[in-house]
Amino acid sequence: VQLQASGGGLVQAGDSLRLSCAASGRAFSSSAMGWFRQAPGKEREFIAGITWNSGNVKHADSVQGRFAVSRDNTKNTMYLQMNRLKPEDTATYYCAASIAGRMVGSATLGSIHTYAYWGQGTLVTVSS
Repeated sequence: VQLQASGGGLVQAGDSLRLSCAASGRAFSSSAMGWFRQAPGKEREFIAGITWNSGNVKHADSVQGRFAVSRDNTKNTMYLQMNRLKPEDTATYYCAASIAGRMVGSATLGSIHTYAYWGQGTLVTVSS
């Protein structure tokens, strides 16, 4: 699986952005997908995850109510709608995919170890 994240940019606090993650291959529709972010000098952190059929969705507490993950299996694409952005949301955002067919539930969506494939990242900068 090859993943390509896009949609990042420079915005002001309070603005919205939508990130996309395009995946190659038929395995996308049977893979759990996730968004992570990494700010300079910090560890990569989980932001949101979604199971293959969108049956389970999980968001980090820091973005709950502001960000929403979704996917369109017909387009092999996952999205992250980000609203009411804050300067502390500034980071490089990465999308990731699990191995196709792996059983993933709400308890494991947030684990970095769930994901085997990673995209190159897209930078989001939020100015105050």
